[in-house]
Amino acid sequence: MHVRAVDPRDTAWEHDDATYRAYFWDRSRAASDEYEVTGADVEEVLAWSRARAEQTGSAYTLYVRVAEGGETGLVRLSGVAGDPFA
Repeated sequence: MHVRAVDPRDTAWEHDDATYRAYFWDRSRAASDEYEVTGADVEEVLAWSRARAEQTGSAYTLYVRVAEGGETGLVRLSGVAGDPFA
């Protein structure tokens, strides 16, 4: 982990409401279930994702959905990185 001081004026925008994507990986079936989550903060979504993964016996990846240059993308926040079926 690397930590450095930053100038908060280096960003052009911020949002208070995030849209999350949670992917639950069932490695035995090589399949996944995907959900979009809104109206919650990251701690609530992390708790829900971890509990659901434990209940279903799956691994999970949690992303925040972002738009950049007119395209939608995902930034991983927690969970499995890379191809979960590799």
